[in-house]
Amino acid sequence: MRILNPFIAVLALVLVALAAAQVPGGQGLIGVVLPYLAFAIFLGGFAYRITQWAKSPVPFRIPTTCGQANSLPWIKQNKFDCPSTRTGVIVRMLLEVFLFRSLFRNTKAEIHDGPKLVYGSSKFLWLFALLFHYCFLVIVLRHLRLFFDPAPAFVAALEFGDGFMQVGAPVLYQTDIIFVLALGFLFLRRVVLNNIRYISLPADYFPLFLILGIAITGILMRYVLRVDVVAIKQLTLGLVTFSPALVGEIGTIFFVHVMLVCALMIYFPFSKLMHMGGVFMSPTRNMINNSRMVRHINPWNDPNIKPHSYAAYEDEFREFMKDGGLPVEKE
Repeated sequence: MRILNPFIAVLALVLVALAAAQVPGGQGLIGVVLPYLAFAIFLGGFAYRITQWAKSPVPFRIPTTCGQANSLPWIKQNKFDCPSTRTGVIVRMLLEVFLFRSLFRNTKAEIHDGPKLVYGSSKFLWLFALLFHYCFLVIVLRHLRLFFDPAPAFVAALEFGDGFMQVGAPVLYQTDIIFVLALGFLFLRRVVLNNIRYISLPADYFPLFLILGIAITGILMRYVLRVDVVAIKQLTLGLVTFSPALVGEIGTIFFVHVMLVCALMIYFPFSKLMHMGGVFMSPTRNMINNSRMVRHINPWNDPNIKPHSYAAYEDEFREFMKDGGLPVEKE
């Protein structure tokens, strides 16, 4: 049911779009009203989540580290995996955002005969996650040609590079194929691997089905079903200039595509997909690991409560510790 319910939810969105596109006013509702509503919810929800994270107090240094910290001068520090300077944190964040370094370092643990716990490298998740995100980015940037006239120059260059291995007409974009394959891997990983399937929730499957639906409807529009591209561009340019107009017979599949895209935009700020903005706000990533150099005091400490050092603790309980056979620093 954790897989079936999200699939049914996405299928229901498709059926609603198919039905709405056939009734009077339905195309205007999906093609004009819904995009404005979805974009407003996306921006408002995104800003709200970031604001809430920014206001969350973090009194102590809690960075996640994957290497040797800065300590004694003769011990080599891992400056990027365990940064003690702001520059090191910036480099670490860049590696995380653009190269998914934490996934690259991912390891898997398996129990072999013995029993024996064996650790090994697990790079497939990193590779397909990287392919998925970068293909998604390229596809989104390619769509900018629908919202600008003339289209930005980099969009044409991006389209040329994406379709340089031209196969048939229209040009077959490589990112379309790689995107679907990467998405399929991420889904199968959750289904096939027992440990991942055990912890997967409907909230993990729903965005996968939703994005897959967007990809399939987009591919159908480009390569299989007939749509009026000129009418689509007139509508998208009208949305940008706040003068939208539905002209001609665009095609039902377009409204299904728009419905799914708007559903993703509405769902985005309130889901795990917010890691796109959350990675910058995460104190486990954006904090300097200088706990060995700077003593961090909780700013909320009651000034009337004095710190209780170990020396004071031992002075208070020394006799009890000795009676219990516990080691003490002072006799």
